[in-house]
Parts: sequence; C-alpha cells; structure tokens
Amino acid sequence: MTNHLIFVGTLNREAPYFQGARGVGLSVYAFDDVTLASTKLAETSDIDNPTFLSVTPDGTHIYANSEVFGWREGTVSAYRFDRETNALTYINKQPALGSITAHNTLTRDGTKLLVANYGMGEGGPDQAVAVYGIRADGGLTPPIASVEHEGTGPNAERQERSHAHSVTEAVAGNLAIVADLGIDCLVTYRIEADGSLTPLLETGLKPGAGPRHVALHPNGKYVFVMNELDSTVVSLALDAETGGLAFIDAQPAVPAEAREGNHCADIQISPDGKFLYGSNRGHDSIAIFAVEQDTGKLSLVDYTPCGGATPRNLALTPSGSHLFSANQNADRISIFARDPASGRLTDTGSAIEIGTPMCVRITR
Repeated sequence: MTNHLIFVGTLNREAPYFQGARGVGLSVYAFDDVTLASTKLAETSDIDNPTFLSVTPDGTHIYANSEVFGWREGTVSAYRFDRETNALTYINKQPALGSITAHNTLTRDGTKLLVANYGMGEGGPDQAVAVYGIRADGGLTPPIASVEHEGTGPNAERQERSHAHSVTEAVAGNLAIVADLGIDCLVTYRIEADGSLTPLLETGLKPGAGPRHVALHPNGKYVFVMNELDSTVVSLALDAETGGLAFIDAQPAVPAEAREGNHCADIQISPDGKFLYGSNRGHDSIAIFAVEQDTGKLSLVDYTPCGGATPRNLALTPSGSHLFSANQNADRISIFARDPASGRLTDTGSAIEIGTPMCVRITR
C-alpha cells in the first residue's frame, strides 16, 4: 500500500537563466516510505514550465505556475488528480498579472490561491502578487486582487527592480508574507475576506541579501528566510496582529570558502519545528540548522551533499522521516532519510530520475 503521492514540476521549455529543459511538465508518483520505491502514476506535457506548484492536502488538485521567459505575463493552471484512476485532468488557467511567475501557495482555509511574480523587464500588468478564488470544481476564478512592488537594491545585476520571489501565509492564517529579492524586504499583508490584500509593514533585511523563500515555525512565532544573494539564513519573530517582523539571528548558509558563486534556493522546516533545511546551488548542498525553541536562534548542524547538482527545491514527507531534493541539473530527485533527534540527513541512494526537476510536493 502506497504511503505518499509525489507531485513534480519539470522544465520543458528553454529559458536563458536555466541550464537546459529536459522535463515533461507535470508528473505524479507514488512513494512507499518503507521500501523507498517510487512509481510513476501520471504525467502531462500540456503545461509550460511548471516551476512551482501547490497541492491540496488530499492530493486531488494541483495549482501550477507557468514561468516562460519572454512572456509579459505568466499563467497559473488548475489540474485534478483522480486517486482511483491515476488520471490528471486539466481544469482551467488564469493570467498571473505579472511575468516570470515564480511561486504560489494555497491559503490554509482552502479558499484562495496566492501567486508571486518575480517580474523581469517592463510592460504587462507587472503585479508582484495576485490572488485567486477556488471554485467549487477546484478551478481558479479570475484574479480578485493584486499588488505592485517598487524599488531597487544594491546588486545592480539582480536588484534592478522589485522581484517578488515567494508568498507565504502565516500559521494563524489571514496574513501573507512576501519575500521580495529585488528590494531586500519582507512585505506583510492582511488577507481580507474578499481576497484583497491590505498592506501592513515592510521589513528590510541586510542590503544585498536577496530574500527568496520563507519557512514558518509550527508555533507561529518564528519566520525563517533563505537569502539567495548573500547565502544567509535569517530568523525573525512574527507579530501576527501587526505583521511586524523583528530580527533574531542570521547565519551563513554555506562555508565561507564556498560563498562566492553560491545561490541559495529553498528552505523547509521539520514538522516538529526543531530543524531547518536550506538548499545551496553552487555548493550543491543542504544546510541543516537546529532551531532553539525558546528564542528562534539557529545553530549549524551539518552541510550534506544534495545528491546531484543545483538543488532548487526541497520537500519533507508529512512525518518528517524523509527529505526530497529536486536537483535541477542532475535530472534527479534524491531521497534522504532524516534522523529526527539530530536532524542529520543520510542519502538513501534511492531517487526519482526525471528531467530538470524544479518543484516537488508531497501528500499522504
């Protein structure tokens, strides 16, 4: 009997900032966390470059961004997965209201999808974040709200404008945290009942840090940020009422000698909130940090080789027993066993061999 469903988005259209497109598009696998066997159940090439996706907790609906270089506006598509017949069915798609559509998240109540657009160049709607309703059939409504970001950072090559890289809802709900790599800020919004976004606060990080992805402590008090440009991990305390974020700690995500040429990507937290896992592209490692539960401070545990090259995305099984690393340029999703006491990872040698994996999501 299968324990998990694995949903994978792979690159199937070339982009100048990626190193090849060898994927199919959207794939679904079964995974047994005892035998570590993975079995392909379904796939479709009908979606362009699903570089990020979200999945409903029951594994029946997938929401995938299309990030296509040259498009002034990306799209986000809804698919249905039938667990009885293992069939993937397209439902609908909507415009993303911005280019280089990079990230999305379902709200915790399941009523909305929030989408972040990295944005490149000028022209088009150029919205940083868009909000969609979820229809009764699992499809997406037209955009019901959006917001624009403006500004620059000190890195002239990468921070010439706003680049919203992710949007994450706080544990308590109704609060969105947007990591904007281009302006070195975390921007918090209140998610109103009608889907509109009310701006609350902007929290500036170190100039040139380049915040990319966010992980939330299960207690709702701490926010952890992976900074792509300066290869650091930052912890902050969240005030869920005001949206305020107060600095707690910052740690390098790679050894000093590897910092030049490294670009951090994803960050995940163990279900018990005791350990953080961050991916390093360049150093090709997974950084492991212990989280001090009373303070939110971080301490380095280990750097583990990612089992391939360019670990773009990470995912933990719901129990936290295994971690998956989507190694984009190795055409491989490596599977690690996780020690819950120490947080350390052991490469099991098992993997899903798949072209240009960009995003992996896991449900029971």
